[in-house]
Amino acid sequence: MLALLVGLAIGDASAQGDAKRGEYLAKAGGCVGCHTEDKTDAVPFAGGRSLVTPFGTFYGPNITPHPQAGIGRWSEADFVRALREGVAPDGSHFFPAFPYASFTKISDGDLRDLWAYLRTLPPNPRASQPHDLNFPFGFRFVVAAWNLLFFTPGPFVPDPKASAQVSRGAYLVQALGHCSECHTPRNFLGGPKQDRFLAGGRGPNDKRTPNLTPTRLKKWSDADLKEFFETGTTPDDNVVGEIMGEVIRNTTSQLAPADLTAVIAYLRTLPPLPEEPRKAP
Repeated sequence: MLALLVGLAIGDASAQGDAKRGEYLAKAGGCVGCHTEDKTDAVPFAGGRSLVTPFGTFYGPNITPHPQAGIGRWSEADFVRALREGVAPDGSHFFPAFPYASFTKISDGDLRDLWAYLRTLPPNPRASQPHDLNFPFGFRFVVAAWNLLFFTPGPFVPDPKASAQVSRGAYLVQALGHCSECHTPRNFLGGPKQDRFLAGGRGPNDKRTPNLTPTRLKKWSDADLKEFFETGTTPDDNVVGEIMGEVIRNTTSQLAPADLTAVIAYLRTLPPLPEEPRKAP
């Protein structure tokens, strides 16, 4: 029963994915945020979103089914390999700005449904923009060494001591939601500090991300968290903006009530960690 609840059951490899369910999973994964240019009237999933990092600027690619500009020539196996292993159809490594280190945990059934949904998108001819990276980080073979140090492939494995609800929340946070990509601090090589999991720090575009462990969230009730994830409103009536505002608009506010409750339940189980020290400019 637990495996079924967290979406781990592996079905027949020939089964067709559920595109409608895949649309929900794409929202839970925040796909539109990284793969849509940040401008008015941008075409969803056609790429162009910039991500500024200490290693240079990455640009989200076009993931519509366009045969040249997008992923129209990919097979489902290509898609699964990209998310599970961080490897492109031509065998080259994706840069870890693409969060395959989290997506590797997505279940087979969910990957199939995501693929089915992406195939329904209107093909768009917008060419993916090349990354603008500092030397030597633009060489993809460097990623192979990064993977040896920081990447552990494989699907999500629930804690046998956790409840079904907490396991579902863990799956949403760790795999689909890839929350640790922004909320776990990184070392000078860009590797996540696993002993600081979800403790916040320096995030995308050099913005500071908050601590999601009970050290910070203990001051918020479940109702406070639910309101924040649905509307972006904090207990003191401030409204979050910028990147997290977009995450709330596109992702957390779109979660089914049971899934949102599961996320909150899981965050409550995290070990409390102190705030990441602020570095001088």
